[in-house]
Amino acid sequence: MTFADKQLQAREIITKAVCGKGRKFSTVTHTVTPPHRPTSILGAWVINHQYEAVRSGDGVEVIGSYDINIWYSYNKNSQTDVAKETVSYVENVPLSYVDPKHRASTEEVSADSTQEPNCIEANVSANGQSVAVRVEREFSVEMVAETKVCVAVIPGGCDDLDGKDGKYSYGESSDFDDLDPDLLDDEL
Repeated sequence: MTFADKQLQAREIITKAVCGKGRKFSTVTHTVTPPHRPTSILGAWVINHQYEAVRSGDGVEVIGSYDINIWYSYNKNSQTDVAKETVSYVENVPLSYVDPKHRASTEEVSADSTQEPNCIEANVSANGQSVAVRVEREFSVEMVAETKVCVAVIPGGCDDLDGKDGKYSYGESSDFDDLDPDLLDDEL
């Protein structure tokens, strides 16, 4: 008796699966006030990025910090110095998909920095006292939880596969019987 001749059964099982995903790109501007009045910016970079993910409302909050270093000249371009400031942030990443059948008590969230924070622009502000630094960053988040899925069940169990190793026959003839084996390209 073939698999198609038997009545298909289904069963719901509970498994851990990715039940939510999200991604967010953002550009933010930070203001850094160096100890000396800057004349020009010679370089700016972001280092020591650290973050963690926490479930919050309809999304995932990425809570983190990084150091902004600015190499600048002062005193009419006659001297240089490096100003360092640690910046903390909270980025709310909405989940674009959430499985409605997941068990909320089993949620685990994680975040991946797909675009590490990077300084894309640094300018002396209009008042000449501080530096405006534009930083871009991107995060991808996932929520894993227990959820119900529906699976097909073979009525006789695995022993009822008739030695076919999981290959099912839905009829006596195969759709491949009419194929010409001489047409196969051996050089693929």
